[in-house]
Amino acid sequence: MTARQGGHSGLSARGLVTGLLCAAALGCSHRPPPDFAPDPGLVALIEAIRVFVPEAVCPGQTIRASYSAVLDDGTEVPFVNRYDKDHPPALHVVFLSRYSPNALALENGNWDAASDPLLSAVEGFRLRVALRAKPSVVTEETLTPDYSCTNHVYGFIGDRGRRGEAGGPGPDVTVRMAVVASPFYERLIVAGVQVEEAPPFYVFADANAVPPADWLVIASRGGPGGRGVNGRDGGKGADGQPGCRGSPGGSGGAGGNGGVGGPGGRGGRVTVIVPEEEPFLAGLVEGRSVGGEGGRGGRGGDGGSGGKGGAAQDEGRRCSAGADGASGPEGQHGQNGRDGLPGPRPRVITVPAADVFGYMVPPALAALLDYHREENR
Repeated sequence: MTARQGGHSGLSARGLVTGLLCAAALGCSHRPPPDFAPDPGLVALIEAIRVFVPEAVCPGQTIRASYSAVLDDGTEVPFVNRYDKDHPPALHVVFLSRYSPNALALENGNWDAASDPLLSAVEGFRLRVALRAKPSVVTEETLTPDYSCTNHVYGFIGDRGRRGEAGGPGPDVTVRMAVVASPFYERLIVAGVQVEEAPPFYVFADANAVPPADWLVIASRGGPGGRGVNGRDGGKGADGQPGCRGSPGGSGGAGGNGGVGGPGGRGGRVTVIVPEEEPFLAGLVEGRSVGGEGGRGGRGGDGGSGGKGGAAQDEGRRCSAGADGASGPEGQHGQNGRDGLPGPRPRVITVPAADVFGYMVPPALAALLDYHREENR
């Protein structure tokens, strides 16, 4: 199926725009069929593609984008992201080939920016857009990475304790800090955060826009204590014996008390590594070592049911059944475990700038560090 437009001689910008407004007014939302294609006459008129995107975007956010085709007379015709089979649009975003090394092209024409800031630190968010029916019509846009909306508060927690046992200690967290130059920022803060032996993740910020202290908050909390063991349910009372007057049933056994909850784990260690030349960077990190929450006490056991009274053996002699036994008392709820102790104060280590991130760094970080060294030669 082709869009309903005439050939080169019958085309007019007013007619194209009128058709597009009609499609928009109908609120089209269906996906075009696989054979939907642009009119060849319209394709012949297209000389360029314009891309409308913000100048900067945060890693992990959606890049709102729209597009228009520039015709040989300067007229612009938009690419729409809706479709109505009764009024097919002249141009649709499915007519575009879209690629980016660090953003995912979405069906509606928008993009999802990669959340890892390393992937856009040197090259920005590069978007390439081409007309499928005319690949020579291509354009590229580069968006500046913006770090003002990225998260800079992180908390990590130890393992929960088993039944009645202590929670695990908070994980050891290492933060490596440096200030480097990038193609987009004269002074860019790079923080690598590593939890135990897991691969590090990275947090960026414009050094000219962060507060002088406690910009990055790292908390290592001990694991919660395990819940206390539940008390056992009381046993059932013995049934009474039958007789002319049946004997009463026995009382149910008392429920067992719940066990004490396990104590919370100790807070973990936070270590900050900064260059010897810039020890003040340690002040940008607020390390917190917090004890884990104590486990809840175990539930008390239910009291046992009373035994059934003995049956009357001979009703003719005015015999009666024995009374049922009383239920046993419920067990008490166990005490909650105590909260864990805080861990040690954050430790600061200064090393030569070249050693802050070590030698095993991701390729994207290596490229950023190489750019910084080239700029400072």
